[in-house]
Amino acid sequence: MAFSAPSLKGRALRLLSQREHSRPELERKLKKYEEEPGTLAAALDELQAKDFISEPRVVQSVVNLRAPRMGAARVRQELQKKGIATDAITEAVAGLQDTELARARDVWGRRFDAPPLDAKERGKQMRFLMARGFAGGVVAKVLKGTVDD
Repeated sequence: MAFSAPSLKGRALRLLSQREHSRPELERKLKKYEEEPGTLAAALDELQAKDFISEPRVVQSVVNLRAPRMGAARVRQELQKKGIATDAITEAVAGLQDTELARARDVWGRRFDAPPLDAKERGKQMRFLMARGFAGGVVAKVLKGTVDD
């Protein structure tokens, strides 16, 4: 019994069954398997027409997965890496701005049990929050321990 390689559509469906993928992501991952020019685009067009590939679902998935632990800048970066349209990214990130301070406090509280006592500890806590994509102003408020927004 001979083994045949999965089709481009089969490979795309397998990737989509694991998590939401944007069209540019699928194109990048599957390009090496394309034997005839245009077959990948045709397979992805078909999957997009059947709503297997959906940019709004990719955006929602990233926001739901990353926002609780990451700042708006990091979420924006991940959406850009996935090839999402700029206007969709702007809209998604705008919705995160309202909760940025609360999310930063939550992330900080899970990692640190007390405000920084010296400059070294302050730097460590700042780098921790900044690496997760929280804005400098938000990080400063979290480390000051201010309650008012």
